[in-house]
Amino acid sequence: MKDDDTRYEAVSSRDARFDGEFFFAVRTTGIYCRPSCPAVTPKRRNVAFFPTAAAAQGHGFRACRRCRPDAVPGSAEWNARADVVGRAVRMIGDGVVDREGVPGLAGRLGYSTRQVQRQLTAELGAGPVALARAQRAHTARLLLQTTGLPVTEIAFAAGFASVRQFNDTIRAVYARTPTALRAETGTGAGARTALAAGVPLRLAHRGPYAAGEVFDLLAAEAVPRVEEVAGAPGTRTYRRTLRLPYGTGIVSVDERSAGRWLDARIHLTELRDLTTAVHRLRRLFDLDADPYAVAERLGAAPALAAEVAARPGVRSPGTADPEEFALRTLLGAEGSARAVEEHGTPLATACGGLTHLFPTPRDLTGHPAAGPLARALADGAVRLDPGADRDEAERALLAVPGVTSGTAALIRMRALGDPDVFPEADPDVFPGAGPDVAPPEGPGGPEGEEWRPWRSYAVRYLTAPAAPGHRSG
Repeated sequence: MKDDDTRYEAVSSRDARFDGEFFFAVRTTGIYCRPSCPAVTPKRRNVAFFPTAAAAQGHGFRACRRCRPDAVPGSAEWNARADVVGRAVRMIGDGVVDREGVPGLAGRLGYSTRQVQRQLTAELGAGPVALARAQRAHTARLLLQTTGLPVTEIAFAAGFASVRQFNDTIRAVYARTPTALRAETGTGAGARTALAAGVPLRLAHRGPYAAGEVFDLLAAEAVPRVEEVAGAPGTRTYRRTLRLPYGTGIVSVDERSAGRWLDARIHLTELRDLTTAVHRLRRLFDLDADPYAVAERLGAAPALAAEVAARPGVRSPGTADPEEFALRTLLGAEGSARAVEEHGTPLATACGGLTHLFPTPRDLTGHPAAGPLARALADGAVRLDPGADRDEAERALLAVPGVTSGTAALIRMRALGDPDVFPEADPDVFPGAGPDVAPPEGPGGPEGEEWRPWRSYAVRYLTAPAAPGHRSG
């Protein structure tokens, strides 16, 4: 969607496929919207297009009250791209700018603050501060409309440096005071709850979502005490503990999709972790994917065409904690369970079957199997954070004793969220795999161009055949 006339056609047809991929603003009203906004389509001469909500806000436009453009899925482009802009966007989503400022972001990327500012502004129409500000505004709206917390507490929980900055931003983005915003009951606004009940969320996704297959995978991989999946297929709930920058959390996500989102709830010991927790859930459930682009590419491949047609909305799940996933990959299911029992951190208050946090890399440096990788993670020789360079991370992983090429590729696919990885077809990568899921040979297979840039999704089509009862949301 590089051409504005094509973007306008998407707006005219209210095409939800492009929600989050770009935003449009109406000069005569001063409002910006998502492409699927149900309002009357404005005249072409009055419309401006922006790659991000932050860019629209930077030009003085405020968010539409009807379509809630701040609540759309993120652009799939930023998860797919491995360049500095893609890495920066992923780190801003994880809250790095709020915690470490722009210098911290630039240092992690290996660039100067001026270079980062210039590249982000050139491609996104907004620099790192503006992108983080837009994210803080969204978090603040969520807390205002779903909790009974005092406004002052919400300001700091959302990442604002002062109440004045918070008030000014809310007025600029939503054209209302925080009190007026709290009083609204618009689309997506849940009833206010006590903090003890957690923060209710609607995790938006784009297009069909094969929730059953994602929950099957999470159930098969669940480590007792840290994760659990309860309920019957179609109505399951996934729950897990999270180690976060300021505290800990327990999150739950329901399998039943409401068509455009998954219902979730987050309990946090420190509300400043909300933005980071949401970002990590989105990565785990692959909620920013573009299923239309995946289906168009893989559906044209003879080896996958039938599966793609039969199973719309297949996702390539990531992980809520990249270092945890890497260690679990080496430990295996039984080893991971023992590691939690022997080295995990007990929660201050258990919640049902959830009693522990998974051990940190430093907790496992002496482990006979995972020790080398744990030491590499602990001392920074291997980086798996959202902004890590994927090629460098894979090279560093391969230098660790005990890490095979297949293991490194699986970590790259899941922990780093790379959409274009095809690991070796071995039992460690393909649980229960047999000859029926071996990749085809030749240029039409994973080594050729036919499946790129979505080979990670091809893995899911080859290893998780549809079962009765699986539904797409």
